[in-house]
Amino acid sequence: MTPTPFKHATAAALYIALIISSIFTAEGYLSVVEDTIFMPMMMLSILVLSVALMGFLFFAEPVRLLTQGDAKAGTRFFLRTLGFFALYVLLAIALTFSFSYL
Repeated sequence: MTPTPFKHATAAALYIALIISSIFTAEGYLSVVEDTIFMPMMMLSILVLSVALMGFLFFAEPVRLLTQGDAKAGTRFFLRTLGFFALYVLLAIALTFSFSYL
């Protein structure tokens, strides 16, 4: 499968939606471990996983292109991925405001 900026940005947005949905769904179960050492450990683990995944989705292909000597394509790939992700962020903001007025 050929990597594209749209696929990378979509994967990042879906990952964020999955993590947030999981946290909201498990909220009742998380109250059991809220006052234990496991909650900070779990949150830090999710943060590390998220940083690694986002780093891969946003930087792996541009860095590969840069190391192959195609700096222009690497920069273009990164900026397009960032642009598509920005559109997802704007969509999320618009949905948030539109649902807040219902």
